[in-house]
Amino acid sequence: MDIPPFEERYQASIADAQLRRNLVAFQRRWEQQRTLDLERSDIDFAAERDHLAEVKNAVVAGLPTYVDRFTEALQTAGGTVHRAADAAEAIGIVVRLARGRGIDRVIKSKSMVSEEIGLNAGLEAAGLHVVETDLGEWLVQLAGERPSHIIGPALHMNRYQTAEIIARQAGQAVSGDDIAAQVGVVRGLLRAQFLAGQMGISGANVLVADTGTIGLVTNEGNAELVTTIPRIHVVLAGVEKLVPTLDDAAAVIRLLVPSATGQLVTSYVSWITGPPDPDSELHVILLDNGRTLMRETPLINEALRCIRCGACSNICPSYGVVGGHVFGYVYSGAIGLVNTPFHHGLEADAGPQSLCVQCNACQTVCPVDIPLPAQILDNRARVAREIGHSLPERLALEIWSRPSVFRALARATSVAQRPFKVGEFLRPPRLDAQTSWRLPPALAGRPFRDRAVRSGPVSGPLGKILAGMRIAYFVQCLTDWLYPEMGEAIVATLQALGAEVVFPRVQHCCGLPASDGGEPAMARRMARQTIAALEGFDWIVSGATSCVIAIKGYPDLFEAGPGWHERARQVASHTYDFTTFLLEIAQLPAGTLAMSGEATYHYFCQSYNVLGFREGPLRLLSEVCGLTLTPLPEANWCCGFGGVVSFEHPELSAGILERKLRNLDETGASLLVTDNPGCIMQLRGGIAASRRRVQVKHTAEIVAERVRRLRDGQPR
Repeated sequence: MDIPPFEERYQASIADAQLRRNLVAFQRRWEQQRTLDLERSDIDFAAERDHLAEVKNAVVAGLPTYVDRFTEALQTAGGTVHRAADAAEAIGIVVRLARGRGIDRVIKSKSMVSEEIGLNAGLEAAGLHVVETDLGEWLVQLAGERPSHIIGPALHMNRYQTAEIIARQAGQAVSGDDIAAQVGVVRGLLRAQFLAGQMGISGANVLVADTGTIGLVTNEGNAELVTTIPRIHVVLAGVEKLVPTLDDAAAVIRLLVPSATGQLVTSYVSWITGPPDPDSELHVILLDNGRTLMRETPLINEALRCIRCGACSNICPSYGVVGGHVFGYVYSGAIGLVNTPFHHGLEADAGPQSLCVQCNACQTVCPVDIPLPAQILDNRARVAREIGHSLPERLALEIWSRPSVFRALARATSVAQRPFKVGEFLRPPRLDAQTSWRLPPALAGRPFRDRAVRSGPVSGPLGKILAGMRIAYFVQCLTDWLYPEMGEAIVATLQALGAEVVFPRVQHCCGLPASDGGEPAMARRMARQTIAALEGFDWIVSGATSCVIAIKGYPDLFEAGPGWHERARQVASHTYDFTTFLLEIAQLPAGTLAMSGEATYHYFCQSYNVLGFREGPLRLLSEVCGLTLTPLPEANWCCGFGGVVSFEHPELSAGILERKLRNLDETGASLLVTDNPGCIMQLRGGIAASRRRVQVKHTAEIVAERVRRLRDGQPR
C-alpha cells in the first residue's frame, strides 16, 4: 500500500473534524476506565512494571540465547521455527508454506507485525486470497487503509462510517445507530471465511522461551477460530515478544490488558504449545526487521521492552488531534516515533517525530517504563544530523544559541513591533494559521534584565524564613523578554522571605530549545554557559519548570567525571522550581498568605509527568494562599505549546489548546493559574483570540500579591 507523504497525511487529518471527535472520546473513555480499574484491582502498577522491565531487559541482553531456547522448546512440542531477517524474507516464508501445500485462502487475526511487513499485499501479489477476521482490521482492509492504532485498528472511524463499509460489503442496509446489528452482519459474513480458510495467520502477544508456548490476548474470539480451524497455523512475531517463563508471560498479560483497553481481564487468553494434532502444523516466524539494530543502539534498545499495548497513543495530546495515520507507517504514538526509523528508514520518521510536544505523558503510562520522550529526542537528533533542519529552523536555533545576537534582535523587534502592539499582544493586520487562534505576545517595553532588581532581603513579617540564604534567580527567556512582571514577582517574594537574590546577567538560555530541536552539541554549549553563571549559590530558583527540568538533566549531557559532569550535577542538585522551593525549602506553613479568591489550576505537563507535581501546587495555592480551587478537567493534559511544535504545526497546537479551553469553560473560572511561561503564552494568546474572559497568572504572581498585601498591612 502506497503511503502518502507526511505533509499530505497531516493536512488530511487536520481537516477531518469527525476524526478529532472520535479520538477525544476514545482517549477520555480509555483513561477513565484504566484509572478506575487499576484503583479497583490489586495490581501494584509501579512494582509490576519495574519487575516486567527487568525481565524484558534480561531478554534483550541475551536475545540470541532466548531465541535458541524457544526454538528448541517449540520443535520439541512439534512446531517449526523460521527466522526472517526482514519483511521480504518473512513474506517469502509464508508464500512457500502456502504453495507447498496448495493453499490459496488465508484467514488472519490481528497482527501488527504483518502490517509492519506489508504481508497482505505480499500474499495477494503471490495469488493468495487474504481475509482479516478482527473486526477493526477487516474494516480497515475493506476501506483500503492502514490501522490507525495498535489495539483499535479502526479507531479513526465512527459507527456511521463503519456502517457504510459493512453495508457495501453485505449488499444490504445497515444501521449506523445499532452497533450490535453491525456486528451481527459482520459475524455472518466472516463465518464462511473461517470455514473456507486453509491457513490461519496470527500474531503473538508473548512467546515463552522455556516451553515454546505462544500467548494470544483477544476480545473477539476470532483468533481462536483462526488458530484452530485451518490445518496450518503460522505465527508472525518480533523477536522482542520472548520472555523466559510462563510466570513472566502472565506478568505481561496482567499489565497489557489494563494498559491496552482499560479492562482488568480480557475476554480470551489462549496458550498454544505445539500443533493441536498430528495432522496439523504450527510454524512460528521470528522477525528481526531492524530489531537487532535497535538492540545495538544505546537508549533505543529499551524500546524492545514494548508489549504493544498502545497506551502511549491513548495518552498522547497530538494523537488526539491527528490520529495514527499521520504518526507512523504502522506503529502510532510515541513508540511509532521510536521504532519507525529502524523498520522503515529514518526518512519515514523525519516528519512524524516533529509532532511530539514532549509532554512526557507516554512514559508515565507505559507498562514497561520505556523512556519514550528521551528516545524521540534521540531520533530527532539523528534526523537533524543525517537529514538536516530547514533553513528557518537552523537560523532560529543559531540565533537563539548566541546571547548577543539574540538580545540585539529582540531589542530591534521590540521597536519594530510598536505599530502592532495592543496591550500585551500584537494585533497583526492579517490573521493566518499562526495568529487566528492565538494572539502573539508583544515583547515587553523593558525586559526583566533591564529592570532594577534589589538583591538584598526586605524587612517584614516573613523575613526570617530564608534569612542568610543567597539565591540565584534563573529568569528563562520568555519571562525575561515577554513577562518580566513574573520575574519581579519571584524576586520580590524571595526577598520578602529574607533571602539575598542575585540575577546573574550573563545568563541566557538553558538550552532546552536546542535539545528539543535535536541539537545536543548546541544544548551542551548553552548548558556550559548556564552552569558557569549559576555556580556558587545556596540555591537556584526559576519560575519556569521547563528550564528546571532541563537544568536537572544537565548531568546526562556530559560524561561522568570531575569536569563538566560534576559541575552540572552540583548545579542541578541546587535548582528548584518556584513552587517546590516554597514548599520544601521555605516550608511556608498553611495559612501564611491566606486571602480570599477563586481560581482553577493547569499543570504544566512536564511538571506533572517529570517532576511529579500532584498535591504540591494545589496545597500552595489553597492552604498557603487561601484560594478556593475549582478542579480543571484533564488538568494535567498538555496545552499544546510544545515549544517549536506550536510554530511548526500551528493547526495541531490549536487543536490541543481547544481541548484545554473547552475544559476551562466547564469550570466557569475567571482566573487560571499555572507555573510555566510557555503555557502562559499559549493560554493567554488562545483566550484572547477566542474572546474568553479569563485571566491567566503565574503562581508567583498570586504569591507575590499576597506577600505585598501582608507586608503593607492590607486586610486579607
